[in-house]
Amino acid sequence: MSISEPPLCRHNLMAFILWPLLILVLALPAIAQEKIATYPPLPGGYTSIRIFDSQGRFAGRVLPEQRYWVGIDQIPVFLQKALIAVEDARFYEHGGIDMRGVARALVKDMMKGRMAEGGSTITQQLIKNKFALAEKTITRKVREGLLAMEYERKYTKKQILEMYFNEVYFGNGAWGIAQAARLYFDKAPQELNDSECVLLAAVPKAPASYNPLGNPANIGKRKSLILKRMAALHMITAAQEKRLRTHPGSVMKAGEALSYLAHVRYKLIERFGPEIINQGGLDVITAMDLPLQRLAEKTLKDGVKRISPQLQGALLALDPNNGDILAAVGGVDFAKNPYDRAFFAKRQPGSAIKPLIYAAALEKGFTAGTILNDAQVNYNRGNNEIWSPQNYDRKYYGDLSLRQALAQSNNIISVKLLDAIGVPYFVDFAGKLGLQLRTPNDLSLALGTEEVTLHDIISAYTPLANGGLRLQSRTIVRIYDRNRQTWTETPAAATPALSPAVAFVTTQMLKDVLIYGTARSLKSFSLTRPAAGKTGTTDDYRDAWFVGYTPQIIAAVWVGYDKPRPGGPGFSGGAICAPIWGQFMRGAMTGKPVVDFPKPDTVVSVLIDPTTNELATPLCPSRREELYISGTQPTKPCEKHGDAAAKPDSEPEPATGAPTLQ
Repeated sequence: MSISEPPLCRHNLMAFILWPLLILVLALPAIAQEKIATYPPLPGGYTSIRIFDSQGRFAGRVLPEQRYWVGIDQIPVFLQKALIAVEDARFYEHGGIDMRGVARALVKDMMKGRMAEGGSTITQQLIKNKFALAEKTITRKVREGLLAMEYERKYTKKQILEMYFNEVYFGNGAWGIAQAARLYFDKAPQELNDSECVLLAAVPKAPASYNPLGNPANIGKRKSLILKRMAALHMITAAQEKRLRTHPGSVMKAGEALSYLAHVRYKLIERFGPEIINQGGLDVITAMDLPLQRLAEKTLKDGVKRISPQLQGALLALDPNNGDILAAVGGVDFAKNPYDRAFFAKRQPGSAIKPLIYAAALEKGFTAGTILNDAQVNYNRGNNEIWSPQNYDRKYYGDLSLRQALAQSNNIISVKLLDAIGVPYFVDFAGKLGLQLRTPNDLSLALGTEEVTLHDIISAYTPLANGGLRLQSRTIVRIYDRNRQTWTETPAAATPALSPAVAFVTTQMLKDVLIYGTARSLKSFSLTRPAAGKTGTTDDYRDAWFVGYTPQIIAAVWVGYDKPRPGGPGFSGGAICAPIWGQFMRGAMTGKPVVDFPKPDTVVSVLIDPTTNELATPLCPSRREELYISGTQPTKPCEKHGDAAAKPDSEPEPATGAPTLQ
């Protein structure tokens, strides 16, 4: 009985027969270039920009994206030999195609029953990389072979090797030997030692598997193979092989805090111009707290992905006392999507804008105890257009103090308050805090319709946390120029933005947000240490925010879709962002002392009837301590419950916690 030949085997045999015939009969126009270098020559003396956190811990490097050309004389001979040994031992003997290698590859093809990649010479690999010939077909192999022979006629072996080393991919974004040597060893190619050369020679076969930052077991096997072949070809002695097998080579560890490092790069370019990245030679001490940065990255990624893998987010953490950016995460996965949503993505903040309106009202003479009613109100926008703001739950609550209204994020009262103080006044007030808003007289500003970045909003909250100072946020603390041996400092910058009394009273009002307000899920955290904050949710559930702070750290979280779309009911700052903030802050505050926000002498505590905002009398069924900026406190006894004078028999406690309403 005869056994029919498998089709693939017949296909491979035909290819073996036709290959040399095609090479002989086909012709190709000359495509060689006058000069082989396609990039600028590698400048001498370059060293990386190294990034450290505030405690001197190495975080990573900022490397040039520019590709440079390296002449063959700058590429170590040992590296050339290692590559030839493992990729193309007959490199100096063939004319672009190694027919022995082709025959071996065809045998492997028939044994495996599929097209294999074996048999390619260094020249063919160069062609494949240079002209992006990736498909696994006989046609591609023929074209690749023809181009390889053409290159062999046009260029010397040294030129072909030089082009190969400058064109081949070395993994992790490194194209060419200049980028590879810098990425993996922080060296110029000519500075590589023998162990490092072996590691780089291993990469082109499979960059994802064999790059020096990859799996150690895979790298070790590839390294052993290279050394074995070099010894067999008498390129190294047995003693050298033994020594190199036990010498691992010093590989630069992969950088971390990639989102933060990207912003450092942006700030360096902003300060010195784009040429600074290619000049290098800097040690940059940042404001980053590396353990805090790691915590921020993990907390954001885990928190967002728990909700939906399609969502994005950002997290910023600052020191409210000096403006130092302790952690900055611009997305859930920098490697997959490096866009920086913390500093550059503008979105509507929703109710996160409200604390600034209430602070502005306090400066205008309103108080935390001022009573407003959230009855429906209509505003004429012109052109016969009537706007009636609605509360988040479409309900009405009647009379509320400003403290209650802020904690419960009452929309209608916020709009009425903005109307009372005036939009132009508020826009000017926000500008003093560093938040630049449009000037049109639009009351919808009270609901956060003006787009801002996460950095914008956290910067505007910072004066509330530190007693009224507007700070210049700081990423870079100082820079050491290794070439000039000089230091450049970036001093902290602060200017008064609002009174300490306004900052303190607003903060005390925001404490209630975490106790009985829209972020009451954080009540347990707020009971362990003083904290204040505010949620933000847009009307259509597209953006969720939370900005919160203790005296030591202020942090802000945004979550939403890159292409804005509703997240659905329940997609709120309190439900989505507050838990992420809480998880981050619990870790961030571990080991820090419990301290409260200092009370200025210009703030007084008064026992009032919260239903009337008047001095409490013994007849008032509900009484509480409220905080006032000196001169704005009530002076008349509660008329609703009698005119007997209030007689507190102990020092009033600071106003916080859920109000008592009867």
